[in-house]
Order: sequence, then structure tokens, then C-alpha cells
Amino acid sequence: MARPSNRRPGYSRRAQYGLFFGYVTAVSGAVVALLLLILSTVDPEGFGAFKGAITDATLPISSAGRAVVGGVSDAGSGIGSYIDAAGKVRRLEREAAANRTRLIEAKALAFENARLKKLLRIGDAEPRPVASGRLVASTGASIRRYAILNAGYVQGVRGGMPVRGPGGLIGRVANAGAVSARVGLVTDGGTVVPVRRVPDGFPAIATGTGDGFIDIRALGAENTSFKRGDVFVTSGIGGVYPPNVPVAIITRTTREGFLALPVADPAKADFALVLPIYQPEVEAQRRALPPPPAQ
Repeated sequence: MARPSNRRPGYSRRAQYGLFFGYVTAVSGAVVALLLLILSTVDPEGFGAFKGAITDATLPISSAGRAVVGGVSDAGSGIGSYIDAAGKVRRLEREAAANRTRLIEAKALAFENARLKKLLRIGDAEPRPVASGRLVASTGASIRRYAILNAGYVQGVRGGMPVRGPGGLIGRVANAGAVSARVGLVTDGGTVVPVRRVPDGFPAIATGTGDGFIDIRALGAENTSFKRGDVFVTSGIGGVYPPNVPVAIITRTTREGFLALPVADPAKADFALVLPIYQPEVEAQRRALPPPPAQ
């Protein structure tokens, strides 16, 4: 007959010994705890010395345990620092890539500026500015478009002088006060500028529409087809505006003509230069003069 599977502990000497030693350990622990309690009550100084001895005895273990904990903590910090350093390296790599992209874009813009300057035939021999100032305000009500420049006749500004920004023509001084001037913008409905297309020099007239655009009409020719992207600069015809100052770029065509945007957006220009009124006869005479003797 098979033995029953649920045998009691009494059938095994190993189980009996385990129970016996468990009871002995529990009783011994209780006795030791009772003795320590009595000792702490009867002889506190002796109990303190006993605790000191216990502390001394367990010091190597405590030190080893603290070293292990410190090592684990340092290892965790090292791993965290490594992960953080890896994240910083990846972030720096992304920033370096972005900087390389910006550098390439800057070089491309510098090349494009040089190419456009050559295309537009803009040289360094430009008229010396009469004054410079900040565009502090602008008006956009109705079709009249004006900007206020914080330079006036004290600085030499006079009515009729052309005004240009870093990108191109902004307009013309309508009237000047002592320390300020009102500038009629190229987009103003009353502004008319003789221009020419680059690079072929085809003449045209640029007229402000009063709504932020410039109307481009061919001069002296019919059925002339301009296209989107054509660039126009001042021609210098009729005086006032010096030649080769960028004015507008055609952006779209309509049934009536061609609409362009100003190269120098007055709303985005902070500073402007006031130029002297261009006088072709005087300029021709000046160019005809012999060069000054070398000193």
C-alpha cells in the first residue's frame, strides 16, 4: 500500500530538529532581550558600554556596507552622468549641424548678394548721404503712405531728397521740420519713379498704388511683357533719384499691368539714409573734372 502524501512533521527527524532549534532560537532571543532590558534599567552605564562594544564589533560590517552603498550610489551617479553626457553630446551634435546649416545659408546669402550687386551694377561710388536717421512711425490710412524720419533741416534734410534703406529705395522727403521729416513712400499713390529693368535696362515707370504695391508700366513701348521676378532699379532719368538704386520686384501680373513689391520694405526698415537730389548735369561735370594731384 502506498504511503500517504500528507505526512506529519513527527514522522521526520529533520523536521523535528528544525522545530526544536526554532523554538530554542526564539526563547534565546526573548531571554537576551529581557536581559538587555533589565541591564539598561539596573546599570545604564554598563548598558552604554555594552552598546559601544557592539558598535565597535559591527563597525567593519557597517563600514563595508556603507562602502558598498556608496559604490552603488557612485556607480548610479556615473551611469547617470554618462547618460547625461551622451544626451549633451547628441544635443551639441544637433547644434553643430544647425550651425553648419546656418553657415552654409550665410555663405549662400553672401554669394547671392554679391551676384545681385553685380547684376544690378551697384557700385561703391554712390552719393554721400546728407543725413541718416531712424524711421520712427508710418501712416497707412487711405492711399497716402508716409513715414516719419527723426532727422530734419538741422541735419541738412530738405524736401524732395530721396531716401533709401539698406535694401533699396524707400521714398522721397515730402517736407522737413527742424529735427524730423515726412517721407513719401514708394508705395504712396503720389510717388512716381523712373526705373529700368535689369540687366537689359528696359525703361519703365514705377507708381505707388497706395495699398503696399507698386505698379510697373513700360515706358514708350506697347505689348511689353514683364514677368514675375523681374528686378527694377532707378534709371536716373529726370534727376532726383540717383541711378541703380533697387526699387521693386514684380510679384504678379494683372489685366491692367504688373504689380511689384518694394525691395526695401518700409515697415521693416529701422534706419534710412537721406541722399542729395541727383542732378545728372552736375554729376557729368564732376566726372569730367581731372583727378586731384597726388599728395
